[in-house]
Amino acid sequence: MASEPAHDLTATAPAPAGFDGPRHVAIIMDGNGRWAQKRGRPRLFGHHAGAQRVREVVECCPRLGIKYLTIFAFSTENWKRTQVEVAGLMKLFRRYISKELRELDKENVRVRFIGDRDRLDAKLIQLMDEMEEVTRNNDRVHLTIALNYGARDEVARATRLLAEDVARGALKPEDIDVETLPRYLDTRVLPDPDLVIRTSGEARISNFLLWQSAYAEYEFIDTLWPDFTSAELERLCRSYGKRDRRFGAVS
Repeated sequence: MASEPAHDLTATAPAPAGFDGPRHVAIIMDGNGRWAQKRGRPRLFGHHAGAQRVREVVECCPRLGIKYLTIFAFSTENWKRTQVEVAGLMKLFRRYISKELRELDKENVRVRFIGDRDRLDAKLIQLMDEMEEVTRNNDRVHLTIALNYGARDEVARATRLLAEDVARGALKPEDIDVETLPRYLDTRVLPDPDLVIRTSGEARISNFLLWQSAYAEYEFIDTLWPDFTSAELERLCRSYGKRDRRFGAVS
């Protein structure tokens, strides 16, 4: 994985007066299939609706002071779905990148992808690389898309890279601590998420950002992802601002 310099993680976008919301929001976008089935449509219809919802969420981030947005698009476990659905999702990802690239660049959005690219098709990887390159100098919102991502897989890959550095003498075993592994993770240039949201009523984190979310606040909501709105995101961010985050200490 190519190295990338760390960004200024203290920079923030303008937020409403008196609004102490999260700077980094991560979202498990769940419920597309059920949303479609409730309407008598195929599951891919819901995935297309869900992809359109991403635009609204990205656009409202600066107003809410959200500098970093990470979305869970496709997990390492999603390959277990039917071949028709997986093929349709891959086509949707290619179409999304092609369609949204210029607009996201125009809106000064920096796009990154995390996850294992080895199983993705060459055309999709090419489009991902192009999107990252075109938007690399943008800084209004940092949008990270987790594609063929699983947190256990990420930690395993990071551990393998760390072990290789130890084997070649670049790192001493006794120097490894809790600050070391994050430098090998896919998210190494990003701050940890402050707030993790899962839509659709499921109350599990599904192998998403396990290391990074150790002290994140969680919101599990019943809304299906295609129905999720900027107003609901603002409500959740305001709720986050009222929480007492002690990180193991005492207020």
